[in-house]
Order: sequence, then C-alpha cells, then structure tokens
Amino acid sequence: MTVYNNMPKRLFWTLRPELGLGGERALLLALVLFVGVLSIAPLARLAYAALVTNDGFDLDRIVDVLGGRRVLEATVNTIWIAVSATLISTVLGTIAALLCNLTDMRKRSLWVFGFMLPLMIPPQVIALAWVQAFSPASPLLGILGWSLPPGMRHPLYSMGGIILLLGLYNGPLVFLSVRASLQRLPASMIEAAHANGAGHRAATLDIILPLIRSGIFAGAALAFVSAIGNFGIQAMLGIPGRVPTLITLIYRRLNSYGTSALNDMALLALLLAVLTVGGMTLTAWLGRQGDQRVETAQRPPRIALGRWGLPIVGIAWLYHLIFLMLPLSALFGTALVRGYGQPVNFETITFQNFSNALFYHEGIRDAFLTSLWVTLTTVAVLIPVAVALGYVLTWRQGCIAQFLRMASEMAYALPGIIIGVAMILFFLRPLPFIGTGLYGTVWVILAAYMSNFLALALRPILGGYAQLDRGLDEAAQLAGAGIFARLRDIVLPSLAPAVMASAILVFMTAINEIQTSVLLVSSRAQTIGPMIIFLEEAGSSTLAAAVGCLMVVMVLVLMSGSLLLGNRLPEGVLPWRD
Repeated sequence: MTVYNNMPKRLFWTLRPELGLGGERALLLALVLFVGVLSIAPLARLAYAALVTNDGFDLDRIVDVLGGRRVLEATVNTIWIAVSATLISTVLGTIAALLCNLTDMRKRSLWVFGFMLPLMIPPQVIALAWVQAFSPASPLLGILGWSLPPGMRHPLYSMGGIILLLGLYNGPLVFLSVRASLQRLPASMIEAAHANGAGHRAATLDIILPLIRSGIFAGAALAFVSAIGNFGIQAMLGIPGRVPTLITLIYRRLNSYGTSALNDMALLALLLAVLTVGGMTLTAWLGRQGDQRVETAQRPPRIALGRWGLPIVGIAWLYHLIFLMLPLSALFGTALVRGYGQPVNFETITFQNFSNALFYHEGIRDAFLTSLWVTLTTVAVLIPVAVALGYVLTWRQGCIAQFLRMASEMAYALPGIIIGVAMILFFLRPLPFIGTGLYGTVWVILAAYMSNFLALALRPILGGYAQLDRGLDEAAQLAGAGIFARLRDIVLPSLAPAVMASAILVFMTAINEIQTSVLLVSSRAQTIGPMIIFLEEAGSSTLAAAVGCLMVVMVLVLMSGSLLLGNRLPEGVLPWRD
C-alpha cells in the first residue's frame, strides 16, 4: 500500500487504468451537475431577477422597493426579532448545556430528549399549541380559572410573543453547539483552577465560558438564521398580530399579486439573504476573537449538585412542564372537542377531528400523501448522493470538493423561503426538452426539498466517514474495483447506521416542512406542513389542532425509534440523544 501511495500519479494510473479514474470523474461531474442545477443555478437566477428586470438594471426601482415604508418596517422588525430571540436562545441553550454536561443531574438523558423535542416539531404546530394554551378559550387554563378574559387581545399576537417563541424554539440549537464544545473541554485546566481555590462559579465564569465562547457564538449564529427564516412562528403570530417581517411580507405579496411581483419578491429575498449572511459573519467573527486553543484531554468530572440538586432539577423539569407540556396538552385538548372554546369533559370529548383528519378530509389526505411521496423520494435520492458526496469531501481535496461543500451548505443555511422564491423563478419558464415550467406542480417542491436538505443528509454521513478506515477502499481500488462498486460494496455497508440516521433526520424534517413549500404549494400540489396555517386561517381550529397532534405523535415515534440505533451511531448524529 505504501509503494502505491508513494508512486507518481501519472505512473500509477498508467499501470492501473482500470482502477477507476474515469468513474471518479463521472461521479464528480454528476455531483457538480446535481448541486449546480438544484442549488447554485436557482440562487443565481434569484439574484439576477432581484437586480435586473425586462427593462434592464433599474436602480430607481431597487431604491423604491427597499425604501418603501412597509419594507423598512418589516426589515427593522426582522432584525429586532432575530437579534432579541437569539439572545434568549443563547442564554437558554448555554445554561441547559452547562447543566447537562457539567453536573450530576439525574434523568439527564430524558430531560435532553424533552428539551430537543420542540426543535423537531414543526414551528407552526408549536405556535398553534401556544396560541391555544394561552387563549381565552384555553382547554386547560379554563379548567383552572386562569384563562384570559374574553375579548382580550391575545398576548402572543405581538412582537414580544414572536420573540419569546422563537427564543424558546431555537434554544436547542445553541444547546447542541455548546454541548459539543463542552465535550472537548480539558479536565486539567478545571482541576488546576479548583486546586488553586477557585469555586465552581469562578471556574465557570473565568475558565469554562471563555473556552467555549466559539461554541456559544456558533450556536447563536444557528439560532439567528433559524429565527430570521422561521416562517411558521412569524406567520402564525405576526400576521394576525399585524407585525410585518420580511418573510411574511414575501408570502403576502405572492398571495396578493402572484408571479407578477416576482422581481420585487426576489429583491426582498435577496435582502433577507444579506441579513442572514451578515448575522452569521458577525457571530463567526465574535467567536474567533481571543486565543481559545486547548489540548484534547479527559473530560472534567461532573459537579455534584448536593443540596442544590433538588431545587435545580425541579426548576429544570418545571421548564418542561410550562413550556412543553402545557402547550402540547392544550393542543390535544382542543383537538378533542367538537367546537373551539368548549371545555374538555366527558360530554364534549370526541375523536371526530382525528377521524376527519385521517380519513374524511380530502384536502388533508391529499396533502399528507403528497408530503409522504415527496419526502420518501427526497430520502431515496439524497441518501446515495450524500454517500457519494461524503466520499469526495472526506477523501478528496481540491477546488471541486470545496465548491461542492460550499454549494450544498448554502441552500441549507439560507432561510427556506429564499429557496422557494428561487425555485419559482428558476422553474417558472418552460424548461428545455419538456417545453413547460414546473411551477405549481409537485416536481418543483421535490427539487426544493432536494436542494434544501442535502446538507442535512450529509452531516450524519460525514460523521460516519470520520470513523472509517480507508484501507479497505484503497485495497479494493488496487484490485481494480471502480468507484461505484466500492461505494456499493464497501462504503455503504460500513456507513449503514449513519445512513439510517441521515434518512430519519431528512424524513422527520421534510415530512412537516413549511419554510420552503409554503410558496410552492398550489391547488394541484399541497403538502401537509402549510395545511395547519390554511386551516387556522379558515377558522377550523379544532381540525388544525388534530393535524398538529398527528404531526407531534409521528415525530415522537420517529425520535423514539431512532434511539434503538443509538449505540451504533457516531456521537452527536442524533441531536436528541445525550
């Protein structure tokens, strides 16, 4: 093996041309075309449409659109909401990570599962649950006599309500990033601080927090991107609360003006992309300030909570009770009554809403079947693409690999509604060979899903590649096996657990997706994610609650089932596993 590794490349391929250089070139070309057509080309079309119309580049139009009162108001609201929610998420996620990773908190794995659960539930379901939990017709608070007075404005239909829910919803993103930094924390520095008389509080403030600062800011960047592009919560609370943001402004303009406003929508989407990239760049710069390099070492011992254990653990579980169980219980309570606002008792309880959602409501049934078909097709396509792409990114270097990495991450990092606008623009005109556009069909939704979730499918697989020994692949290459044979017979079986985890993550995220598909659905192609918003806008609150409950149950089943694979997966592949 060493002889072949030291052999000049030209001589090596001359001696063994059948080793698969042509196959690898074909694979690289296929990956470049896949990523280029589904990610780069639509985003480039969006940027072009934002700046250039049929009349050419018109600076006055750009100034008029971006300088309009509603756009300025929506931009200011978007920035303020995203920044404020990110601060809440950062504090919440950092405290949760410190508690779970540095203390001897009991039932920690179960608490982490509950803390991660809201992140896996569609945001529109979370927003609907909170609205129904704290409304004057709350099925739970009404029993206790704590519901709001009838006729009172709902407190969540406000900027403060949007900030609160986004802050709580994105807290797990910061938790994941900070937890990863804490797992690399060296024990020697903590032990030295304790040996010099520093208490737990001083060690945390003076040593631990500075060392994990990059992880905190990385988590803050994720929370900012999620907050700025979270359509479900912004639409459910902002539209009835008359709090315009860029993402809801794009949605409402498409509904009002249709495709005639695409150039203005593209300009707003480009503005949203600039804000997203700017926030990520700022947090990345802040995370790099200061020298935080440490040597890998044994993790520090967990801090015994002692007499503070009971109150701290009690507060931790109280958090789940108030911010998780109460809203979800209200959602189930609303789904169990015949009419919205009715109390939950033996006379009003019915399963008719669940029956209608599962069997009798044609729109819901068709939307679910469409979502299921699109999601399964996305998984079936993205998993082999991610395995091949992971091979290139892990074991190949060069400008092509860097391009593929950047392009695949770009579509996932940007808010989903930007991808939706890009797909409308790219697939609206008739395509070559088929002579028609794909906008308004299920195919444009499928293309958007494959663009948006490629990076998500890739992450567990890259974790699996990091644990593989490349010796078998090199031996098969020397024996004459081509790249596709090696991927099928050697790499794929070794990556089976990571591939399964990747499929579960993509399925769970795509089946209830709303951020991208809300602009792409039509009378011919509906998905289940936006259905809750449509039902709520139509006044069918109990039916919307039933659909939301079914989504929650599906998420719980998939999350719990994936834990069976936990011991065979690379660490950190399943975010809800401690």
